[in-house]
Amino acid sequence: MENSNLSFKGGNPGAVQYGNFINYYQFHPPENRLKLLPTDLWPENKPFHALDLGSNAGDLTIELYNFLKWKVQNCQILGVDIDPTLVERANEKNQNKENIQFHCLDFMNDKGPIKDFLKKRKLEKFDAVFCFSITMWIHLNYGDDGLKRFLNEICSLGDFVIIEPQPWKCYKSAVKRFKLCNAVFPLFKKLQITQEVENEIEQHVLTNCKAIKLYESERSEWGRKLLIFKCPLIT
Repeated sequence: MENSNLSFKGGNPGAVQYGNFINYYQFHPPENRLKLLPTDLWPENKPFHALDLGSNAGDLTIELYNFLKWKVQNCQILGVDIDPTLVERANEKNQNKENIQFHCLDFMNDKGPIKDFLKKRKLEKFDAVFCFSITMWIHLNYGDDGLKRFLNEICSLGDFVIIEPQPWKCYKSAVKRFKLCNAVFPLFKKLQITQEVENEIEQHVLTNCKAIKLYESERSEWGRKLLIFKCPLIT
């Protein structure tokens, strides 16, 4: 990934290609997401391993660990992000490297650290994969087929998958910010999954990934909801 693709455009920190916002958690504090999570779905009788995709500077990943450690046994979380600067910040603030790790990777093209994490612990998959507000960035950069591939892959990686999909209005805002900085998402006009993107994501996970929907939260103050699915076992 070229560093130029990871930089914000036109002096606007909100105009980023992959959702790698600086100071993101000043605008969306972790507790606002954690309060949407249920307290009674997490397995209690075995060690718990989770993957947090798009971990940014790590604030939410760390608070997610603090949320889960009282509900599961021996919680360990791997946070990954495409932006090396954000991963560096996450590692600097991480005071619990035994239970929380951060790595830089482009999930759509490199799963090395994820595979290494699982292999080291002799695991086939994670207990949970968390995807907070990253589906839009996958969709804008990799198109409809890329979004479907992403959903297939996360469902193969976790027993539970937690998705916070961005509604279509978020796409329009992201594209507008880019346009004002004379930048474009080349695949945007080719997208066939548009207005009902949240429902399309849910139906793909239910139908193509053969998952079971366990939970849907109320919408957050920024208009998004959490969906939790139970994925089929690896056979």
